[in-house]
Amino acid sequence: QVQLVESGGGLVQAGGSLRLSCAASGRTVSRYAMGWFRQAPGQEREFVAAIRWSGGSTSYADSVKGRFTISRVNAKNTVYLQMNNLKPEDTAVYYCAARLGAYSRNEDEYDDWGQGTQVTVSS
Repeated sequence: QVQLVESGGGLVQAGGSLRLSCAASGRTVSRYAMGWFRQAPGQEREFVAAIRWSGGSTSYADSVKGRFTISRVNAKNTVYLQMNNLKPEDTAVYYCAARLGAYSRNEDEYDDWGQGTQVTVSS
């Protein structure tokens, strides 16, 4: 099992940037695919971005493509989500997740989850 802890959330104005971090412990995540998901109030959790264990392949939701970048540093057991040009509709709790194997856009295929970090974008 992998323990995941997100950080970096906060309050930012529209057009601003934030970088979320997800620190893993318990097992090395170098062979795990990692994903970021988010859940806004009253809505279901949705896929944001995912990255292959090697970092060589990524996937993004259409709503964040071109604004968000997922990356990882396996030596630090950490995954990042750089969020630029933030919009009020990006307001949500952001979760990172890990799964052994190929990355997925389906949250049900992830085994381990962090507790989430709040991102609030004001207009």
